[in-house]
Amino acid sequence: MTYNFGAGPCILPQEVFKQAAQAVLEFNGTGLSILEISHRSPEFEQVVDETVRLIKELLNVPEGYSVILLQGGASMQFSMVPMNLLGDGQSAAYLDTGVWATKALKEAKIVGNVDVVASSKEANYTYIPKDYQIPADSAYFHYTSNNTIYGTELFETPKTSVPVVCDMSSDIMSRVINVADFSLIYAGAQKNIGPAGVTVVIIKDSILGKIDRKLGSMLDYKVQIEGGSMYNTPPVFAIYVAMLNLRWLKSKGGIADIEKENLSKSDALYKEIDRNLLFKGTCKIEDRSRMNVCFVMENPELEKSFLKFAEDRDIIGIKGHRSVGGFRASLYNALPITSVHVLIDAMQEFEEKQRNQQTFS
Repeated sequence: MTYNFGAGPCILPQEVFKQAAQAVLEFNGTGLSILEISHRSPEFEQVVDETVRLIKELLNVPEGYSVILLQGGASMQFSMVPMNLLGDGQSAAYLDTGVWATKALKEAKIVGNVDVVASSKEANYTYIPKDYQIPADSAYFHYTSNNTIYGTELFETPKTSVPVVCDMSSDIMSRVINVADFSLIYAGAQKNIGPAGVTVVIIKDSILGKIDRKLGSMLDYKVQIEGGSMYNTPPVFAIYVAMLNLRWLKSKGGIADIEKENLSKSDALYKEIDRNLLFKGTCKIEDRSRMNVCFVMENPELEKSFLKFAEDRDIIGIKGHRSVGGFRASLYNALPITSVHVLIDAMQEFEEKQRNQQTFS
């Protein structure tokens, strides 16, 4: 058995893989593969409808919001958000908490003025900035809720009178949120929603249509909403697998129940990191991510040895991003807590091995 801690595209439930594999051979009694079925067919329209319905149900999306399924990943949203929301002469407020937040504000600067309200760059993004001010005349405030590379997560929505836009690519569906606190949420699917290839956008209808900028049809939220996520051919297979995964999440009891599991997983792993004499965390404790647990070794010379030690036990995907080094264990929804215990056991076994070799005292 392989224990997949990869940061994304990431682990999905085995039952979802089996159902998706069957649909590749034949989808829903149609005699056709899901890979060849028309996106305009009634059978696939039902898939889109159910996917949107499940997103609304699981996240308790209130009236007055639209859910659309787009392409281009979160990176496309870095441009679409300011194109649709940032008018001439306005400024948008951005919180800089890591690589993806930086890329988002970089794209926004191409469109208009950007005010970086706070940044933790000087500390290699090891904490979430606090006590910053969001200008009341901002067109919107943008932040990234979970920083996959650096292992930090923002759990409370900042209080502000301006529209809040959030990139939730790596922690959406992992914990309960109040969608009404946001004017726009976007998320690449390849963490907790489904496979790479589809992006979920949840948008408050009333924030649209307030700028005069001419937009290409594919970049216009209103066009995409009116097209029902099918202005052009959508990523059919990615949407179908996302639907299967959302069904799985609902069968697990929904987001409140999966949040409890996610807390158990991250608490157990952080407890071992803090206990084990060989390892240490990289982030401020109060800002530690539940989704991406980043840690290093007290003796960096042992990191290659531990990585090989883990791989020999079929633990994969834990090598840290080059910006941080060390290790990163991603604990997305579909990762069972048994996998976390396998990693913990490996850490303890490696510690004992080093103790016997008198690597440390």
